Amino acid sequence: MKILEKISEFFGKFMAIIVLVIAVLALFVPKSCLWIQTKWINYLLMIVMFGMGLTLKLEDFKLVFTRPKDIICGCLAQFIIMPALAFFLSKIFNLDPALMAGVILVGTCPGGTSSNVITYLSKGDVALSVGMTSVNTLLAPILTPAITYLLLRTTVNVDAMAMFLSIVKVVIVPIGLGFLINKFFGKFTQRIVKILPMISVIAICLIVAAVVSHNSAKILSTGAIVFVIVILHNLLGYGCGFGLGKLLHLTPAKTKALSVEIGMQNSGLATSLAGTAFPTLAMATVPGAIFSVWHNISGAILANIYNRWAVEETETPEDAPAEEDTVSQN
Repeated sequence: MKILEKISEFFGKFMAIIVLVIAVLALFVPKSCLWIQTKWINYLLMIVMFGMGLTLKLEDFKLVFTRPKDIICGCLAQFIIMPALAFFLSKIFNLDPALMAGVILVGTCPGGTSSNVITYLSKGDVALSVGMTSVNTLLAPILTPAITYLLLRTTVNVDAMAMFLSIVKVVIVPIGLGFLINKFFGKFTQRIVKILPMISVIAICLIVAAVVSHNSAKILSTGAIVFVIVILHNLLGYGCGFGLGKLLHLTPAKTKALSVEIGMQNSGLATSLAGTAFPTLAMATVPGAIFSVWHNISGAILANIYNRWAVEETETPEDAPAEEDTVSQN
């Protein structure tokens, strides 16, 4: 078990590099990864979400009642700023409907577990990050289809009900099962949570490899435009979160958590939903695939920058990253 824990620690530490290497291999040597079927994506994502559920505790949701303003601020920012940025960037760069649908899907999805890890590495408010991710994920079955439909209804046909059912099946059910197992079999989960980073990174790498390899020609044919939009969307999300934190006079730890949570999306979910909501728009999966690679790279860089921003000594223990064990499990 100790060996697995060390391997898991390695995977968590070098996640960005590992994902990048897999993505480059899948893009330029697609045959090496074509054995990974795209139909596996939902199941792989369910594994990641189940792992997230195993790390959740009731304390994570108590934050909603003890610090409601922080959680509400994070939720509103997540589901207003990122969809708006996705929509305006798509219009500014005049994307075709399929790519626009993919970009907006990335924007309307909640944050993923990666944001908790990056917040921890940034010395941000981990409890707030986990709380925002949990609440945003639970709101996703309603808000993601609704906002996507609102923004794309005049451009493409959006199967909002199919999106709702897919999110419930792929996200809510696995998280719920993981949460219940952690609740009633806590001693068991404590033994395996330390290897969850390894399992999650492997699942994420397989998702990236599957999407990129099966769409390598399409990704290369889009040129630099989608890469530019994805990078801008992500960086502007970080910037808006940081600016909002400063505007609201939040502590550095909270500002970091808000910035990371807003900027990092659950791109695996976006990729999965693209096939469900837009079955005739194959290119809609491309933005999510690119974001899957890029946000791990940008997140690692951002964590290095934020890590140098010392947390003020005046912060209370509530604001300090005291949930170290919780995040290290993600």
